[in-house]
Amino acid sequence: MSEESGPVVCIVDDDASLRRSLRNLLRSAGLRVETFESAEVFLESGSQDKTGCLVLDLRMPGMGGLALLRRLVASGSRIPVIILTAHGDEETRQRSLQAGAMAFLEKPVQGTALLEAVRSALTVA
Repeated sequence: MSEESGPVVCIVDDDASLRRSLRNLLRSAGLRVETFESAEVFLESGSQDKTGCLVLDLRMPGMGGLALLRRLVASGSRIPVIILTAHGDEETRQRSLQAGAMAFLEKPVQGTALLEAVRSALTVA
């Protein structure tokens, strides 16, 4: 998949340095990437229609990742969501997966694990 065609991987995380790192990793794998500093900015962007996969931080100021996931699911969105968090525990993992996330990864995330999850998500998008 070239960077000019195909679905976009959207990263929503309030940590600017992590957004840059994830963007660089995914772009180096030939993926198209857009980043957003909050759930609200993502929702206002109108990018949902071109999003093939959403990498979503769980804890952010304002709307958190789980709330965004639930909102997308309630609106009928079929965007595959990967939750990425530094605050993972089994209960949170279960709640995220039950809400519709297809993967739950903990920070610091291994690049290969994230790439594998994103590629898997893009096959169901």
